[in-house]
Amino acid sequence: MNFMPTRTPVTPAPHRVDLASAPGALIVGGAHVSIGVARSLGRQGVPVWLLANHPLPTYSRYVKRSFPWPGADHADGLSSIIDLAKQHNLHGWVLIATGDEDMRMLAQNHALLSQYFRVATPDWDTIQWAYDKRLTYSRAASLGIDFPASFHPRSLDEIARLDCRFPVILKPAFRKGVDEFTQAKAWKADDRAQLLALYQRAAALIGDESIIVQEWIPGTGETQYSYAGLWQRGEPVVSLVARRRRQHPIDFGRSSTYVETIEQSEVEDLAGRFLKSLNYTGVVEVEFKHDRRDGHYKLLDVNGRFWTWNGLGALAGVDFPYLAWRQALGKVVSPGRARPGVAWMHASRDVIAAYEEISNGTLTARDYLSSFRKLLAFANFAFDDP
Repeated sequence: MNFMPTRTPVTPAPHRVDLASAPGALIVGGAHVSIGVARSLGRQGVPVWLLANHPLPTYSRYVKRSFPWPGADHADGLSSIIDLAKQHNLHGWVLIATGDEDMRMLAQNHALLSQYFRVATPDWDTIQWAYDKRLTYSRAASLGIDFPASFHPRSLDEIARLDCRFPVILKPAFRKGVDEFTQAKAWKADDRAQLLALYQRAAALIGDESIIVQEWIPGTGETQYSYAGLWQRGEPVVSLVARRRRQHPIDFGRSSTYVETIEQSEVEDLAGRFLKSLNYTGVVEVEFKHDRRDGHYKLLDVNGRFWTWNGLGALAGVDFPYLAWRQALGKVVSPGRARPGVAWMHASRDVIAAYEEISNGTLTARDYLSSFRKLLAFANFAFDDP
């Protein structure tokens, strides 16, 4: 069953609103994610304010005002958002999350924050299935969706007895706080001794309960796929499928460096099955990796917030931040899907990833240069926001 919308226009017709009286948007956290969101909204004339914990997005011409953001886990995190609404009369503005912890905080305090904002994040009953990978994989299993073989050991003894095929990776079940493990996204272990050593390091940072040991699926970024969509009560409204052609680091990237829209019905169907089971409403990105050993697409992550390369959507005809803003305000959003062959690049990181792939023979210089011939959005550079 295909969960993509049946209508296939490239670009939904814009819905003009009276922006002089329309609410603005308050973006919480982020760096490159926030830039993409701010540009999308600002180009439509929507006022954009930012709670920033990174200086980069504060320089965007589309961010009208920015304030320090202590972080979702700070004692003043929640109160700083509410105080901002009260002091500056932001009642009815759309509240947008850009990071995992921001998403968690907004979801867990959805009812309280909804007294002041239109919260563009589902509540915790829904978001928990995206935030905690242990729950994500549990639900995937119940739906018959493949994912890499995963284990949740809680001690060194369990690690020593673990029946797994090497190599494996260790990754946090959810991202809470910033340390070398959560920043790295995953650590690879090629044998039992390395697994034991890495497990001890990870447990010292985040505790035994939150570590996932998972089979390593071979392949670089070109084997990774993402479904991105805006959903309404368990049905897709606008959608996109992308292939992560390059990433950095190249084995299991902390972030994409070159992403291209494609057509891939199996990825659409698998993501749709998961989201429909949640009766999902809002923006979402669902990540898969193609396992060439058995030909299956295996679920890796579900992100119930905006993702790094969200700026690709507008160029491909599905401007997710603006459409999510409209949805949060209860305005009409026309069905649509992205056109294939449009790309997004984080140029400074992509040149490093491309160099490594060229060095190991998985990419040619000609193929790298051909990346610039596509209709292309950049993580940082934009002619209207230099």
